[in-house]
Amino acid sequence: MKAARYYGNHDIRIDQVEEPTPGEGQLIVDVEWCGICGSDLHEYLTGPSNLIPTPANPTPSGVHIPITMGHELCGRVRHPPPGSQFKHNDPVMIDPRITCRNYNHPSSSSPSSSPSPCLPCSSHLSHCCSQLGYVGGTTGFGGFGQVVVISEDRLLPLPPSISLEHAAVIEPLSVVHHAIKISSIPADSWKEKFVFVIGGGPIGFALLLILKALGAEKVMVSEPTATRRRQVSEVAWKVVDPVGENVVERVSEWTGGKGVEVVFDCAGVEVGLKSGMEVLRNYGLYVMVAVWPKPITIPCWTFLAKHITMKGTLIFADSDMEEVIAMMAAGKLAGYEKLVTGRIALDDIVKEGFEELVNHKDEHIKILVTPNRRRDSITE
Repeated sequence: MKAARYYGNHDIRIDQVEEPTPGEGQLIVDVEWCGICGSDLHEYLTGPSNLIPTPANPTPSGVHIPITMGHELCGRVRHPPPGSQFKHNDPVMIDPRITCRNYNHPSSSSPSSSPSPCLPCSSHLSHCCSQLGYVGGTTGFGGFGQVVVISEDRLLPLPPSISLEHAAVIEPLSVVHHAIKISSIPADSWKEKFVFVIGGGPIGFALLLILKALGAEKVMVSEPTATRRRQVSEVAWKVVDPVGENVVERVSEWTGGKGVEVVFDCAGVEVGLKSGMEVLRNYGLYVMVAVWPKPITIPCWTFLAKHITMKGTLIFADSDMEEVIAMMAAGKLAGYEKLVTGRIALDDIVKEGFEELVNHKDEHIKILVTPNRRRDSITE
């Protein structure tokens, strides 16, 4: 099969590789679309990070670069075995997380069979699994290839109301859904909350869509680029330019001097962290969604004096993807189609995907890649 494989910094090549072989309990999925994630772009620019297996640090089963990335993927089931809940050609969303519960066959590209699940998995916290891996990384194969194999329990059926043309955005929406859920704020309480979002990129925009679906009406966004400010202004209550405006003054003005109750950091820059802490009211909540490229310094006095609670989040829990799909199917998640700003064929993934994001990052939210269609068959 054809796959775009990651060899290292600025080195992705289109290769012919063997299709992965399904193990016990696994199904074959033909990939329809896969999104280029910010983490994929980070690996392209500065990797490999410690999330990518290398010859010096392979997975226990020996997987290392070159690997096929891509973890925001959807597709169609191919000829499932008897007894499967799925039929041939069923549209599915793939939960890319690989946990110790899935480590029971050689083709998982994971550690050898575990006699029992780890403490997080046995406590229904599989997103904190001590051996957490993912399709598009530790498996060696991913959504930037034509085929993946995955445990059946990692496939979510898509209802007719959700098209495969947009289903890949379910993964990033699940990430922000989890970030919102860990705030522990009841779903029916968002309407009255002042919320501040740092960063209007793909994750920030996705978070705005979920907040809007939950009824939030007073969401403010800090975003330095004009293009993204225009994009998020369609969803946000207020938008501020942190370069040309005083963020703290603007937020104080909008909240009547009260400040905000919740901050979601989707940018991962220290100037944003500082302003986010300053606009929080006493006993406010700061949710760290961004993955920081290096250690950070927290403005400790503000953090302590205001009795701020800070929570971190990475990936999503078991129920998040199901709940996002349910919201989309019920028509409660308006505008998710706007997350897709580009579609390309696999052969064009470097020039029109990664390099396009390097050179015109602010013009895009999400570029989707199709491994199984020719470029002349793609429509925007």
